[in-house]
Amino acid sequence: MKTRNRLPFLVGVIQVCLLISCSPVRGNSTDLPFILVTTAPNASPTPTPFQPSFTTPTQIESEFILPTETPSPLPTQPIAPTATVDLATLFPTSAAPPPVDPGLQPEALSPLTDQETINILLIGSDQRSGLSYRTDTLVIAIMWPSEGQVSLISIPRDLWIYIPTVGMQRINTAYQSGEINSYQGGGPGLLKDAIQYNLGIRIDHTAMVDFDGFRRIVDTLGGIDLPVSCAYTDWRLIDPSFDPYDENNWWLYSVGPGQIHMDGDLALWYARSRSKSSDFDRGRRQQEVLRAIFTKALQTETFSKIPQLYLDLSQTVVTDLGLNDLIHMAPYALKLSNADIRGYYIRPPYVSAWTTPGGASVQLPNEASLTQLLAEATTFSPRVIEREAIQVEVQNGSQVEALDTLAAFRLNYAGYQTRLAPADRRDYLSSVVIDHTPGQDAAKRAAILLTLGLNSADQISLPDSSSTISYRVILGADYDSCFKPEEIPH
Repeated sequence: MKTRNRLPFLVGVIQVCLLISCSPVRGNSTDLPFILVTTAPNASPTPTPFQPSFTTPTQIESEFILPTETPSPLPTQPIAPTATVDLATLFPTSAAPPPVDPGLQPEALSPLTDQETINILLIGSDQRSGLSYRTDTLVIAIMWPSEGQVSLISIPRDLWIYIPTVGMQRINTAYQSGEINSYQGGGPGLLKDAIQYNLGIRIDHTAMVDFDGFRRIVDTLGGIDLPVSCAYTDWRLIDPSFDPYDENNWWLYSVGPGQIHMDGDLALWYARSRSKSSDFDRGRRQQEVLRAIFTKALQTETFSKIPQLYLDLSQTVVTDLGLNDLIHMAPYALKLSNADIRGYYIRPPYVSAWTTPGGASVQLPNEASLTQLLAEATTFSPRVIEREAIQVEVQNGSQVEALDTLAAFRLNYAGYQTRLAPADRRDYLSSVVIDHTPGQDAAKRAAILLTLGLNSADQISLPDSSSTISYRVILGADYDSCFKPEEIPH
């Protein structure tokens, strides 16, 4: 069993992916309840003229969570999700019994990863004081160091799985159960074994960060510049020092669309809030934050400062990675870009909502479709390598600021390398795609249009064997920056 050390900053994707946290408070509900009053039109905080109300919390089913503070309140009425995605379509809420008894121990999933990968489990915890806490943010980073490719897999906190020595339970309870019951390897050991058993993914290392650690790491980087493609509004504490149990201390806050500079507190809010969305949408935003942190780490030459950061932030992250591990992995991280990172999300249709006999709302794995998703996520993708050779120049020909940055970010999700350049003018009504490739492959051009959601863009054939770019995209007023990463083909 490896000795767990406390250490601050991880290199490469590891360093980036640690910077997530989870729900705002402990207890039955991880969200503070509010009734929507207004939505801010921009990225500025907007006070609401009415104050939210709290009601008495109810008990949730758990065999080992020990309450240590006042539980969080429940909403007085459901809050309809808004804006970003069509949740009614994406997230079915049927509580019909599943075809297989979810109380029975499932068979262990066959191993999906080989020894060519390094697999790191990134954990966001609400641990601040006492013994009662959960690991509500779980992201697996699968890395192919030699090939320069990474897969990120977001796991919902309510995934109903078999936990060794415990039985069927939510995945976010495994870590604490391992700590309380002295499981071999403690909390990390039990969580590793649970993921291996249920998802078939070997976990080589773990790293856990809490709220304060997340804020500190982002602030150490000087903040991050996050491309927010879809406007997002949720309740936020007016000041992080204010009492979260006082309803007068909250207001509605909106960000995006646009390139938003975030300090540690704003990045934490964006990565963990879900009062007006869902756990699934929160997983999307968390991966956005990870990509932004990775980009900032590259820009600020963070990887050359690993020894000093190791000392400065030694109490921020709990991990079994040592300083020598980080130094050894740094050269691989320097070869990565956002185009090398593939994003995967365990969400419907890979899971289905179900209510346990005890009344807990959980997510049941749909074995066939989930196994297919995991098989793709754990397999090296030659398509990403092929698309890396395609350089796409993005220009903003519209009046909307930062539209080029948002489009480039979207292309990175599909594996395309991008660069930005100024447009000749800013009054394009329709977007234009110019193909400079000698081969003029209509299928490759169509793939770029599909990625950007440009169904009616003008297409210009302009072969140029001497051009350093393959395609030039000029964005017009018709371009919609909002997109769903789970629908982007890798």
